Amino acid sequence: MLFIGILVGDMRLNFPSEIRNNYYKIQKVILFLLATILIVWMFPNKASFKFEFQKGKPWLHETLIAPYDFPVYKSSEQLVDEQDQLRNNLKLTFVLDESVYDIKAEEFISNFEQKWATDKKVTKDARFTFFNLNKKKNKKTKKEKLANYGLKVLQNLYATGIIQMVDDIEFKDSDYEIIVMKQNVGEVLRLGDLFTIESASKKAYDLKNISEEESNFLSPLILEMLKQNVFYDEDATNKMLESELNAISKGLGMVQRGEVIISQGELVTESNFQELESYRQRYEGENWQESSENWLSFGQSLLVLVAFLILFLFLKQFRIEVFNDNKKVTFILTLITLMVFMASMSLTASNKLIFLMPFCLLPIIIKAFFDTRLALFTHLIAVIIIGFIVPNSFEFIYLQLMAGIVSILSVLQMYKRAQLFVSAAKIIAIYFVAYFAMALTQEGSLDNIEWMNFVWFAANGALTLFAYPLIFAFEKTFSLVSDVSLLELSDTNSPLLRELAQVAPGTFQHSIQVANLAEEGILEIGGNALLVRAGALYHDIGKMKNPQFFIENQISGINPHDDLSFEESAGVIINHVKNGISIAKENNLPDELIDFIRTHHGTTMVGYFYKQYVASFPDEIEAAEKFTYPGPKPYSKETAVLMMADSVEAAARSLKSPTLENIDKLVESIINTQIDNEQFVNADITMKSITQIKKLFKKKLQSIHHVRVEY
Repeated sequence: MLFIGILVGDMRLNFPSEIRNNYYKIQKVILFLLATILIVWMFPNKASFKFEFQKGKPWLHETLIAPYDFPVYKSSEQLVDEQDQLRNNLKLTFVLDESVYDIKAEEFISNFEQKWATDKKVTKDARFTFFNLNKKKNKKTKKEKLANYGLKVLQNLYATGIIQMVDDIEFKDSDYEIIVMKQNVGEVLRLGDLFTIESASKKAYDLKNISEEESNFLSPLILEMLKQNVFYDEDATNKMLESELNAISKGLGMVQRGEVIISQGELVTESNFQELESYRQRYEGENWQESSENWLSFGQSLLVLVAFLILFLFLKQFRIEVFNDNKKVTFILTLITLMVFMASMSLTASNKLIFLMPFCLLPIIIKAFFDTRLALFTHLIAVIIIGFIVPNSFEFIYLQLMAGIVSILSVLQMYKRAQLFVSAAKIIAIYFVAYFAMALTQEGSLDNIEWMNFVWFAANGALTLFAYPLIFAFEKTFSLVSDVSLLELSDTNSPLLRELAQVAPGTFQHSIQVANLAEEGILEIGGNALLVRAGALYHDIGKMKNPQFFIENQISGINPHDDLSFEESAGVIINHVKNGISIAKENNLPDELIDFIRTHHGTTMVGYFYKQYVASFPDEIEAAEKFTYPGPKPYSKETAVLMMADSVEAAARSLKSPTLENIDKLVESIINTQIDNEQFVNADITMKSITQIKKLFKKKLQSIHHVRVEY
């Protein structure tokens, strides 16, 4: 939007005269329209459900009747519970590899032959001589029978299966069921039905119906052949899990057309809450025609425009100085648009993330540059606009308004860094308390409170600490002035003020006294004390050009005005305003401070030289313009208070007898003359405030100029 504002500004010289004369008004309208377009573009392009409801609260609308058939869907919590239950009861899939036995059987025969040829003890044993045959025949039969016996043991072990132990079953008991795939056929088995390497090894040493010597011969051979042949199939398990998850029914039933969904005043229970949620999903999921989408966008645009119209009227009525500055209007609209963008992005990811978004940044940042009233009103407009797109909009608006108000009240002085940490803690606390209270009223117990939201709130409060760097970024981008910058500019050790102290020491001391008076005055009637103090310190920097022409800097008793005409002397005095503006711009002082330089004399006259001129040339009345400051007049209470403080402080220095009566008369005379000359007609200051300031100035000047007692 800032880019558009600059672009329109560059084009204004080419516009017809009527448009050029109303350029700033047109630019303002364009800014509001552009902000509206951007925000509506971020809005969802589907119709929003027109009924607001919360679990545990009564249905406040008319009796709702189903306009069409629609399914009732399970809640996300129900689906998650079913999915978790399915995962916990899922049978892992294993595959029995038959090739392992074939390989190990061949190895067994080979190892058996080698060992038989070398082990004479077993070959001499006649245990297997069942037939009345010769010795060679008996020996051959014994060998074959012993080998076949060993193969049979191996076959039984591998046919049953030796399972691969994986982490998922390592600590399961023997009754834990798994699926074992044998020749592409699944069979449900218990872990106890299968061998492990350990249990198979025990089986190899527990051979029946053979002698001890034969067992000692055969068992090591069998043990060497043991290997896992039942392997975990992760892919098959995952496919089965996916298939079963997909098979979970998302519906609980159907609501028929014409059926009453909920009656007016009826409590929203878990059951009809799901029916309402299902109806909302069906309603928002309808296929909208292009014409419907156009009407939807038109309606959204009207909603945003109405909100912006209220902001527009507020600025015009109560903050005219902001309204007249398109740069400041652009800044406010940019902040609101950024808040809507944050909300839109968070809702795209997850509805829960809306609690993470630091919407309190907006009032804190606005407060840093303007005032609490504008900060609160802008926050209200932003929250209402965002409320159009978030679920449970009442809950959202309530939480954000409470937190926003607390953030404004807790950050009274942005230049105190500790206050931002205190504000963050208070924001977190109000989120906790407000959400906890709302959750209790909705749920009626602690069981169903979503405690994770408190984590989001804590993170939300922590993110508000980014206000400081964001304030700095916006300050540089939009050329605004924050309290922190004003505090830095008020440092009398800054280069420009140090130069003023060296070049025009009398003016420097005068500026400090004026700053003290003006600050006290603005604190008395309410206003930006930091701004008026900084403005007072710099209001007379133009006197550095010709410091000797100003009485407070004349220390030698020589008055250079003696060599000038009355008009020339008045010109030198008046030009200190113009010179001050030039010096301020060269030193990159913000416009807010330059306004104090420009307005601190308003359209008053250099009275001393004008009176002398009139006395010398009584017939030349038209020469008054030469002795009049060009203005403008003060436009705010801060600039008005500075004019008063500057005038009374300078005049009080000239009092030969600063008695209480003389000071009272001086203050009344100077300020009343300014009122009579309509110097404050453009400033938002009341007669009551001016009376308060008079009283304060009298008291302060009496303290400064009191008569000292000789000791």
